[in-house]
Amino acid sequence: MKKEDIENLARTFKKKSAEEILRHFLSAYSVKQGTNGSGKEKSAPERSTPGDRIALASSLGAEDQVLTHMVASIKPDARIFILDTGRFHPETYDLIDQTMKRYGIRYQILFPATRDVEEMESLYGPNLFYESIENRKKCCAIRKVKPLRRILSTLDTWITGLRKDQAVTRGTIEKIEWDEANGLIKLNPLADWSEKDVWDYIRKHDIPYNTLHDQGFPSIGCAPCTRAVLPGEDVRAGRWWWETPEQKECGLHLTGGRLVRRNR
Repeated sequence: MKKEDIENLARTFKKKSAEEILRHFLSAYSVKQGTNGSGKEKSAPERSTPGDRIALASSLGAEDQVLTHMVASIKPDARIFILDTGRFHPETYDLIDQTMKRYGIRYQILFPATRDVEEMESLYGPNLFYESIENRKKCCAIRKVKPLRRILSTLDTWITGLRKDQAVTRGTIEKIEWDEANGLIKLNPLADWSEKDVWDYIRKHDIPYNTLHDQGFPSIGCAPCTRAVLPGEDVRAGRWWWETPEQKECGLHLTGGRLVRRNR
């Protein structure tokens, strides 16, 4: 897709609601099961994955639960995937079960390559991420980034729960962007939402959420890398708390070490 196309899409949907953005793109990038979008039957390897070329990436955070509710309401069989690092909190796994039962959905759950994890832990130990930023990024790359790239290769558009006020690293995101690193459209329908907007929506629609949020965890990742925050702390202060704020990204939303957007 050309830069001008992204710019046009960004302008067209700048004032649209999250639901309007999702409704349009879920329709535009969905295809019938068993075809490749051209009406031709897929080959056997392709047929093993859903046909839609758009998917929601869910980390089971509050924002992603909002988007799951919206997506399931618009297109109940839409693709929603989870990058299971193998180190989630028990409460996060409980939420997966609750959400599947509430909406009748089937997640695509991706795991890191067993060989990569075995080699990493054999060389550096299971808690290597505390030793250095380089080690932490290595762990994130194996457990998150590689599985993400694997599934993004099957998509034309992916949906995230990023918001501008989540962190200093996310202040410039827009609702519609071009993902330079992975070569596809990236939708951030909640980019302009506040934390209050998210929780008001959750309460209004009685959306299931991670009970750790009630224990002082505004942002929840892997268990060893997440702690509760104190009143007044940044919402992501509990993620990799031993690092500076500018370093607190796992790599899922970075190009060349920084968040990049191409729509202006």
